[in-house]
Amino acid sequence: MFAVIDTNILVSALWSPGGPPAQILGLVLQGTVRPCYDYRIMEEYRDVLNRPKFKFPSWMVNDLLEQIEAVGVNVMPEPLEIPFDDESDKKFLEVARYCSAPLVTGNRKHFPPDEPLVLLASEFLANYFK
Repeated sequence: MFAVIDTNILVSALWSPGGPPAQILGLVLQGTVRPCYDYRIMEEYRDVLNRPKFKFPSWMVNDLLEQIEAVGVNVMPEPLEIPFDDESDKKFLEVARYCSAPLVTGNRKHFPPDEPLVLLASEFLANYFK
């Protein structure tokens, strides 16, 4: 199954190994969930996960991103012509719509309220992995 994984899910998974984001990351690493991404998403992952405040070892970040690229699908989505409070979040919805895949996030407020593809981590697990 395909899914778009918001950066905050990766951060949460690395911070809290027992929560829903970590379960989703485990499904990605097993190849059960294949992340859809584009170059902008990979750049954001790399930038955020390497921020000094998180103190994630660079080898861990590099290994994780290599795994995502190995099991995931790199796409070139069409731009969306809808307003976003934070334009940097738009790329995730563009990829989700292009792939017809759920967008898994820790904060639904970053996306349009009526967007059916946007799911919290717990909702994604409940809907697809009961």
